Amino acid sequence: MGYVEQNLNPGERILYATHLHWIVLFRSIFVDVIFSIAGLALIGWGIAGTHSQRGEAQVVAIAGAALVIIGGAILWIATIRRNATEMAVTNKRIIIKVGFLTKRTLELFLSKVESVGVEQTVLGRMMGFGSITVRGTGGTNEPFSHVANPLEFRRQVQRQIEEHVNPSQPT
Repeated sequence: MGYVEQNLNPGERILYATHLHWIVLFRSIFVDVIFSIAGLALIGWGIAGTHSQRGEAQVVAIAGAALVIIGGAILWIATIRRNATEMAVTNKRIIIKVGFLTKRTLELFLSKVESVGVEQTVLGRMMGFGSITVRGTGGTNEPFSHVANPLEFRRQVQRQIEEHVNPSQPT
């Protein structure tokens, strides 16, 4: 159970949830691949070493294993950071939590939302990610980058505001 589920008020339900796009892992994946290739090459070179160089070969193999482990750790940490970000629209508010060891949260009632801005680069439009800025009354201006499906997030916020905060009145 995540932060959003744990902090729902009575009668509140999640209508839309998103997270960070996988693109935030790209740099870590690239580093992991480079470290792993280099590490496996060193391990292979160390194992293939001659008996007269056995001590050096072991050091090279250990250094290679260390590179593989470091690359894996970098990717693991990036994955934890990505999964530690929760963004949801409920029938009453917007809830966003970023961080694992340290947390940054935004919980804004729909009635206090002025706008949700979306910025996308060309790559972001093609791949489905972008930045959102939630603007609330009282000066709240919270930017969040690399959000998956930012246009859908904004659409869901607008839909909930229309349905629950500004219900249509019969004429």
